Amino acid sequence: MMRKRKGSGAHLAHQGLPVLLMLAMLTVLLGACDLAEGRFRMDSAASAGVSKNVGNYGGSALTNLSPLTYWAELNGNAASIKSSFGEVPFFQEWQRRTGVKLDFIQPPGNQGKEALSVLLASGELPDLIEYEWIHYPGGPEKAINDGYILRLNEIIDQYAPHLKKYLSEHPEIDLQVRTANGSYYAFPFIQGDQRLRTYQGPIIRKDWLDELGLNVPVTIEEWHEVLKAFKERKGAKAPLTFLGVPNPLFGIEGGGFIGAFGIKKDFYQEQGRVKFGAIEPEYKAFLALFRDWYKEGLIDPNLAAVDSETQDTSMILGRSGASIWNAGAGIGTWLPIMKANDPAVELAPAPYPVMKTGDRPKFGQFAPAVGTSGGVAISTSNRQVEEAARMLDYGYSPEGHLLFNFGIEGVSYEMKDGYPAYTDLILNNPNQWAPSQALAMYTRASYFGPFVQDVRYMEQYYTLEEQQEAIRLWSDTDASLHNLPTLPKTEEESTEFSVIMQDVNRIVDEMSLKLIYGIEPLDAFEGYVEQIHAMGIDRAIQIQQQSLDRYNQALSAK
Repeated sequence: MMRKRKGSGAHLAHQGLPVLLMLAMLTVLLGACDLAEGRFRMDSAASAGVSKNVGNYGGSALTNLSPLTYWAELNGNAASIKSSFGEVPFFQEWQRRTGVKLDFIQPPGNQGKEALSVLLASGELPDLIEYEWIHYPGGPEKAINDGYILRLNEIIDQYAPHLKKYLSEHPEIDLQVRTANGSYYAFPFIQGDQRLRTYQGPIIRKDWLDELGLNVPVTIEEWHEVLKAFKERKGAKAPLTFLGVPNPLFGIEGGGFIGAFGIKKDFYQEQGRVKFGAIEPEYKAFLALFRDWYKEGLIDPNLAAVDSETQDTSMILGRSGASIWNAGAGIGTWLPIMKANDPAVELAPAPYPVMKTGDRPKFGQFAPAVGTSGGVAISTSNRQVEEAARMLDYGYSPEGHLLFNFGIEGVSYEMKDGYPAYTDLILNNPNQWAPSQALAMYTRASYFGPFVQDVRYMEQYYTLEEQQEAIRLWSDTDASLHNLPTLPKTEEESTEFSVIMQDVNRIVDEMSLKLIYGIEPLDAFEGYVEQIHAMGIDRAIQIQQQSLDRYNQALSAK
């Protein structure tokens, strides 16, 4: 249970701004330094939306200010090279350019939700918190009203001209970064091109297929044949592996295998009508399939505990021959390592499975334009709100856009005829880092953060033919017709929805595993559905429907 932080509130945070001005005046009077020169401030032209080169403002400009504390999880690719944010060149450069010093608070990997709950309950809030605020119990509007984070509307108006300009030019994005009450709550991660929104799908050992005389599987029946051959003829201990962390079946929630049955595990829409896949009859058919495959030893026996490191190891060492993962962190990371050990290794993308040859996949991974991850909120403990906002706004400026997507000019990229081209430091790293690892060192392009992702990153990042084919293949679905956008809700809706779904998701995950493991008979599915209805899933669907209708109406009015 999260308790309200005593004495916190938006009005307290703004008290820090006059104090800063007084300190600045005092410093000038004392003759210590001239704060007017190089200070990280935008003049009136910048406030009106005219960009000013923040990079010209030296890193020494704000030495009179206290460091801002920044809470976030370190990306896995970055963590594979460096153990802390402070050692990552991107974060060093971001601080240098803006003149804002950051002290990072780093929770253990894959434990962000639990760590944030403890942090909020402690009452000791960092200045900046990077988190999936849409998943805060009761939603981000409640996080504001609980006194944890600031409502950013006035702050964006005053101190974030670049983000404000972008949102004014993209009303469909603007609707997704606010609550239903109209509150901005975080500096968002935005995927600025539809081509960026599909990056994940089935990956398979092509060299094994060739050796066994098999084709890349398309139908569920063909997948069964392939996985069985991988187990019996290649000795794979876990022929198919996928992420089971942070929750069971997480790795296939985008539509892998489940989608062949015409549903998703989560919420989706059919011609504007919201549905919840885990209570549909087709979900029982999917569970029956995976129950059989688990019994046959075709899927990872530790499916509920597979994290990204375990998945990497299984694929690289040949414990598994198929997975569902990313073109970059999957194919781009695994293939170079595997080929270094055995040049004959081949990986290939596979289409999202269907029931019959010729069917078009109904579902596949297709991310919302506004990422749930990467949004950075300003806490109510922050006494340097203007500095924090301007630093976060830098990611949406022309210079910040290049830093976040391409890194440091002359180091990680060179400008060639107006095109930011990655150097060999990224694409052919002398330390033998995979491109995904090198990118995570010098940019945030390959994961998320407070910026707009640039499609030119993807054009270069996916250098392998296998990656380019993967994006083409995985994008060839009808997912965009069925996936829901990021839907703003009121505090009341979010609170009610969170309470319902916390219990529903727990039962869905528990019963899904019990049915797959064979602990419960398949006939228990009907009772499970009744239980979920009793928990209020119909009301949750209604809330999602209201949110979708409101979003569509607001968009049509723009």
